[in-house]
Amino acid sequence: MKAVARLAREERADFAAFLRTLTSAQWDAPTLCAEWTVREVVAHVVDYDHLGFRELLGQVVRGGLRLNRINALGIAQNSERTPDELIARLEARLDPRGLTAAFGGRVALLDGLIHQQDIRRPLGLPREVPPERLRHALAFARFAPPIKAFQRARGLRLVATDVGWSAGAGPELRGHGEPLLMAIAGRRPALDELSGPGAAILASRMGA
Repeated sequence: MKAVARLAREERADFAAFLRTLTSAQWDAPTLCAEWTVREVVAHVVDYDHLGFRELLGQVVRGGLRLNRINALGIAQNSERTPDELIARLEARLDPRGLTAAFGGRVALLDGLIHQQDIRRPLGLPREVPPERLRHALAFARFAPPIKAFQRARGLRLVATDVGWSAGAGPELRGHGEPLLMAIAGRRPALDELSGPGAAILASRMGA
């Protein structure tokens, strides 16, 4: 558990450092998250660590138990913050707390890794994700309800060719770990970087 929490902290530190390189125009650019700009994605990332149990429960109730609405409430509370303020909030919570600390920090690791790629990919700013972080994120993503990867990847054998990770049984879906993770998390652009008979199956489940 401590090892995963360390990886989550490192991912968040890398995320914050990356955000400090962005221009004002890039903060308003679109991302792979439908209808969310870079600023809104970051506002989402920094939201949950700052919520105590009662605040989190209140937000869940106000959101009608629907994840999209719950997330929208958090974004609305943070979207008016400046980039420097959002980065400062992220840096103040490098160690996961509250909801993001669940499963030994795996929630924070997966959330931070996916959302950093949500920003980087449309901006054309790729990175080499550390293999250890990818392996933990892939393993957890398969069963993390919010991203619905279990529904998309069920009955498929997932193979990350660059990080020595595989899981599942059935038609094979293979490629580098980062696009594999992004694809099972529902990001359609990553599909083009994958191969195997499982690719067409995943595409059909995504409506692509």
